[in-house]
Amino acid sequence: MLRYILKRLLHGLITVWFIATATFIAMHAVPGDPLSGEKAMTPEIRRNLEAKYGLDKPVVEQYRIFLVNMAKGDFGISYTQQNREVNDIIREGFPVSATLGILAVVFAALGGILLGALTATYRNRLPDVVIMFLVILGISVPSFVFAALGQLALVKINAWTGFTLFPVAGWGTVMHMVVPSLVLGLGTMAYLTRLMRSSMLEVTNTDYVRTARSKGLPPARIFLKHQLRNAILPVVTVLGPAIAAITTGGFVVELVFAIPGLGRYFVQAVQQLDYTVIMGTTVFYGAFLVLMVIVVDIVYGLIDPRVRLKA
Repeated sequence: MLRYILKRLLHGLITVWFIATATFIAMHAVPGDPLSGEKAMTPEIRRNLEAKYGLDKPVVEQYRIFLVNMAKGDFGISYTQQNREVNDIIREGFPVSATLGILAVVFAALGGILLGALTATYRNRLPDVVIMFLVILGISVPSFVFAALGQLALVKINAWTGFTLFPVAGWGTVMHMVVPSLVLGLGTMAYLTRLMRSSMLEVTNTDYVRTARSKGLPPARIFLKHQLRNAILPVVTVLGPAIAAITTGGFVVELVFAIPGLGRYFVQAVQQLDYTVIMGTTVFYGAFLVLMVIVVDIVYGLIDPRVRLKA
């Protein structure tokens, strides 16, 4: 098991290096630089700023410095936010994004497992048809559309009740978190529902389920112990990437609902070509995604030893 974990960690480090390198190349391939949006400045002031931020060095040297600092956990200082380190920006914004993401994952996982099991149980009947139609909508419609519809629904609900039941925007209380987390988790929930349905249908036709039925075991016990337990394994496999995807995919939802998460800083950095913030947040989220995949692989290896043997 230790060899399997070390192998996954090595692959993860290589992946993070590739993400960092690709991000660095992409940032320096974009026309312009972080100082191009500043007010008119003399050539001397521009040279001083370039020297301060290391933009006067060759690209290869900048890349070396970037990798060395990244290995130390230091993503540098923001070009556009005066004397503010990227680490401080991540430290401030990520807990908000993570809270929103965790709530969305819980909603998506519980909803996906329950609805997927329900559709498989009532295959080709009315519940299955209705839920699968909603699943198609959830997968096809972008999150920003659901966010806009969610805000419109909140305005109508608050006007109908005569008081603010769910705030339209902002962050701070549990009521602020409910609707954004639901909106953010809809797409993932739809995907997990479809995955769970397929897995449940496959498990239903296995020999051990037929044997359990022939022995006269109660249907509830067969469902919980034999069908649901085995059908949930593919869902566990995709939960790692789903967690990271929800967290990174929350940028638009954060903007729509005015949530002070990391997405706000990332979008501002893209607009202002703030290299350090873009590269720092991208590498951070990339490492987070890789970590989630590794954790899920290890958990899956503990559940099913065949995974370790094939690795």
